[in-house]
Amino acid sequence: MALTDPLGDMLTRIRNGQQAKKDSVMSPASKLRARVLDVLQREGYIRGYSEEVLGKHPGLRIELKYFEGQPAIKHVARVSKPGRRVYSGSKELPVVRNGLGITIVSTPRGVLSDAEARDQNVGGEVLAEVF
Repeated sequence: MALTDPLGDMLTRIRNGQQAKKDSVMSPASKLRARVLDVLQREGYIRGYSEEVLGKHPGLRIELKYFEGQPAIKHVARVSKPGRRVYSGSKELPVVRNGLGITIVSTPRGVLSDAEARDQNVGGEVLAEVF
């Protein structure tokens, strides 16, 4: 069966892995997924990630992060979905939990957090929100 939302699949794997207290989870690799993981790592939500081989295909091993036994990511949700894309200008980017969380945005300058997008004055597709 074809996967219609690969990014949503990766976010669900992260959510499920943290609920099960896993040290790491595997996900198929793609450039978009790697850029989203770069943002999560820069913002401190995951320890890191590395590329590995999943059978014949490349995969990503995502190292999950915990703080005093609790997951660093309390909530992760896909905003822009294949059936309904959500776009936002730099001035209208959503603020998650009064700035305690981040919004991941795909911009012409790459995949950025909402704060980075505001600093660079660019908008784009709102991919996900994390806190």
